[in-house]
Amino acid sequence: MGHPVGKVAALAGITVRTLHHYDEIGLLSPSGRTSSGYRSYADDDLDRLQRILFYRELGFPLETIATLVDDPGIDADAHLKRQRELLVARMGELGRMVAAVDRAMEARAMGNALTPEEKFEVFGGFREPDGYAEEAARRWGDTPEWRGAATPSKEDLAAGEAVRQDWVRRLTAVLDAGGAPDSTEAADLAEEHRAMLARVMGECSYETQRRIGELYVTEPVQLGFLVREDEQRPGVGEFVRDAIVANIARRP
Repeated sequence: MGHPVGKVAALAGITVRTLHHYDEIGLLSPSGRTSSGYRSYADDDLDRLQRILFYRELGFPLETIATLVDDPGIDADAHLKRQRELLVARMGELGRMVAAVDRAMEARAMGNALTPEEKFEVFGGFREPDGYAEEAARRWGDTPEWRGAATPSKEDLAAGEAVRQDWVRRLTAVLDAGGAPDSTEAADLAEEHRAMLARVMGECSYETQRRIGELYVTEPVQLGFLVREDEQRPGVGEFVRDAIVANIARRP
């Protein structure tokens, strides 16, 4: 008995558009169709989708996921074993990176301008990890962005948070629609991302933006400063990084 696309999307916590996109790129094509021509997923399709979403949660790009799930030498048990090993490794990585967060200007601003109560008010309870400001100063203290940054007011930070929320909303819409990192929409988001960084830094070069974009993939806690944990979609850090890289490549 097949499962309709809407039910599969609800079970997996993704959108119907995402399933359509997976079908279009050949990553997950349903085994059948209903009498009305709608996609119908078999139990084996759901097993494949589970493996795909596990790998996406781990940050793998879709191209790599396709290679992994199509490998004839890896059965379902081997996939689960590999994914468990990766998750355990990620847990250890997150533990080591609690103090290695880099959104330098945001941390400096939040640490200097706000009390804990004000942080809760402005950022909805979001807090930088302990030791983050010190690590940010170590990594970025010799950059012109760090040296030239001014400490914003509480009102400036509240306005910046509103901009961030609107940017994340539009980013999510592009992701849910299956947009590509090199699309026009992604390029616009990349430029706005640089502008958001510049609001805090005073300036933000494309090279600095590229380095920060890479951290969204290698250090998940860093991604949380841009896209809060409850706002994230699988692969969002990689999408932002790739959009930044693609946008820079288009620059004259």
